[in-house]
Amino acid sequence: MLVHICCSVDSHYFLQKLQDEYPQEKLTGFFYDPNIHPYSEYYLRLLDVKRSCKILDIDLIEGEYDVENWLEAVRGLEHEPEKGSRCSVCFDRRFEVSAKKAAELGEKTFTSTLLTSPKKSLKQLQTAGDALAEKYSIGFVAPDYRKASGTQEQNILAKEASLYRQDYCGCMFGLNIQRDQQAKLADELFVPVSGQIQPESIEERIEMYEKRWKLEEENRPYKIVKQRFLNWRLSMGLLRIRKEVVPAHFLPYSTLKGEYTRGKIDYTVSNMHHMNRDEVKFISLDEYNRLARTDYKTVTALIFDPPAFEKEIELRAGLGMAPYDLSAILVVDEIPSNKIEILLQSKTYSDVKEVLIEL
Repeated sequence: MLVHICCSVDSHYFLQKLQDEYPQEKLTGFFYDPNIHPYSEYYLRLLDVKRSCKILDIDLIEGEYDVENWLEAVRGLEHEPEKGSRCSVCFDRRFEVSAKKAAELGEKTFTSTLLTSPKKSLKQLQTAGDALAEKYSIGFVAPDYRKASGTQEQNILAKEASLYRQDYCGCMFGLNIQRDQQAKLADELFVPVSGQIQPESIEERIEMYEKRWKLEEENRPYKIVKQRFLNWRLSMGLLRIRKEVVPAHFLPYSTLKGEYTRGKIDYTVSNMHHMNRDEVKFISLDEYNRLARTDYKTVTALIFDPPAFEKEIELRAGLGMAPYDLSAILVVDEIPSNKIEILLQSKTYSDVKEVLIEL
């Protein structure tokens, strides 16, 4: 039996139920999910599915990440709600590729872990699976493992196995709609041009789960705990001096009351230069290099290849800033002596992240 897999939270429980119900069947997992965005999220879910299949001793095949074809398939349905027309197209596409793969491999039946997802329509999935089973002359198995407290059992199992628990289906259109309804920032889609790994970003999660994999291979104990903290994202930062754009690096947790301010340098204390409005501060690149123990030649080089986020937090503290200070701090090649204009779009917000602790 070929089992289409969408994520480890759904698959880990679903596969174990299949192993119990079909003990004579050789199960083969098929991870095919071009609907998952961005790619880093796709990679993270695949990583956790690999771990789950390894624990359950199930072979896994990775399908093609043909995201361009998926985007073309759902064109015009971007604003459809969850369980709407876009989801039907998405299910049909993933089911068709899975059914075709099952037929190519000589499997007699196929199924999908989407059937156990509480956010998916069982009737919608059953209809899509039956139609494709007939088309490819194979069987479609559609067990309802949600009933009889199945969803609660699935959640307990996911927690016990320390599975990665994503909080959106994977589709960027669904994500944006969900975050708008929650009045939250869709920070999953934020990737700095510098490539710096942001707190509670998908990239940070990947680092943690890759480390978890290594610890498990070395049989070293660990625990994953949750931590509430103040998060920050920079959308855009611009510095103009006498109407000319000048390279500037905005340190983490730089904010303004609004998005625009202007003024001039008013006074200097301990190599930190204070603007006369909105608590804005400047330091030179030389001062940055001294505090961070780096050797950047230009601010442009710093912008595109900054040190780790945590190191910049330490640098901010080294400037004498209190942990709760959200003043904008700009790093420049030379401290401006003329009129300054700043456009800064950033957001701070309460957030929760997972932290891996070695025991």
